[in-house]
Amino acid sequence: MENHPLHRTVTRRRLLGAAGVGALALTSPGMAQTTVDLPLPGGPGARPITTAFPQKGPMILQRTRPPLLETPFEVFDKGAFTPNDQFYVRWHWAVIPTDIDVGKFNLTVRGHVNQTLSLSLDDILHGLPNVQLAAVNQCSGNSRGFFEPRVPGGQWANGAMGNALWTGVRLKDVLDKAGVKPGALQVRFKGMDEPVVADAPHFLKSLDIDHARDGEVMIAFAMNGEQLPLVNGFPLRLVVPGWYATYWVKMLTDIEVLDQPDTNYWTKVAYTIPDTPYASIKPGETGVKMVPINRMVPRSFATNIASGSKVKAAAPTTLRGIAFGGDCGVARVDYSIDRGQSWREAQLGKDEGDYGFRQWQAQVTLPAPGDYSLLARCTNTSGVAQPDTPNWNTAGFMRNVVESVDITAI
Repeated sequence: MENHPLHRTVTRRRLLGAAGVGALALTSPGMAQTTVDLPLPGGPGARPITTAFPQKGPMILQRTRPPLLETPFEVFDKGAFTPNDQFYVRWHWAVIPTDIDVGKFNLTVRGHVNQTLSLSLDDILHGLPNVQLAAVNQCSGNSRGFFEPRVPGGQWANGAMGNALWTGVRLKDVLDKAGVKPGALQVRFKGMDEPVVADAPHFLKSLDIDHARDGEVMIAFAMNGEQLPLVNGFPLRLVVPGWYATYWVKMLTDIEVLDQPDTNYWTKVAYTIPDTPYASIKPGETGVKMVPINRMVPRSFATNIASGSKVKAAAPTTLRGIAFGGDCGVARVDYSIDRGQSWREAQLGKDEGDYGFRQWQAQVTLPAPGDYSLLARCTNTSGVAQPDTPNWNTAGFMRNVVESVDITAI
């Protein structure tokens, strides 16, 4: 990949050309052009669509500062890979660089290592083997708006996720270049976003040393064959295949190898889940052991037919969708037209790898006029399937259930 076009396009001039727009957009996103209806049980019933963020097409505006932008769900019907300009955005802190001098940018590797490194973008693009991997990036709180009873936090529908072909270098190769000393326990990552309030904790996330060096975790400089959009983490972001996006640190600038467990707020307190099946508890339940959120679970969605649609009875209808196995591949997707009394296997599309979206489709014939619920259920290659009933926890994390689309045959 020595002649990869990204090696020629990551320049200060190109970045500042885009980031100049970003500097305006991140502080004043302007008037929304239209709205989209969201079927969230606790509301809101509609959200604005914005096109005012840099390098972004139409996005559902969840929040302006920090930017929370949701992918309109119809985008997922276009293919297995989510376009960069409609890939969701989620930041924790609102102080985000709006221009970056890539000539001066460096990634520091320090801590329990033989030698501290300061790697330029050129060092990363040209000095280490490049790798590619398809992987789903999904917010821990994706689909939180469907939790009942309602829980606080961003009320996402199902669009806080996306699949991309990531290009970058193995984290293992970077760590090996620094030389990890015996006794290393974890690796901690920090990006360039800053807290808005004095003494607030910097956003830091950690992985166990064996996970960090498994050869799959990577430092990406491109997605879908193009440099990362500014608000998706340019110039570098961590990619942790099969794990929730809280670990995928954006604008990555600092890597620290630790010889003791990480106790920072974002690891020990925030982003923890009940240590129970499906991370589920009953509302009001207390005294439950909590652990850091980690591996994703299988999910599947119909993408070409929305709830409220009308189709012809006694005539074949094409049903399309996407699925992902979570922390492994998709083994099968089954669908039901009789509310789960019987199931049929859908046809799977191209396998893009264990961690990416996989398209599926089926020909469905609704036998008579009336109301139907179309169900879709993914089973992953570890034999784990979506549950029949939704999970619940106080943080609104890891939403998972067999998805349904309510339609009418006429």
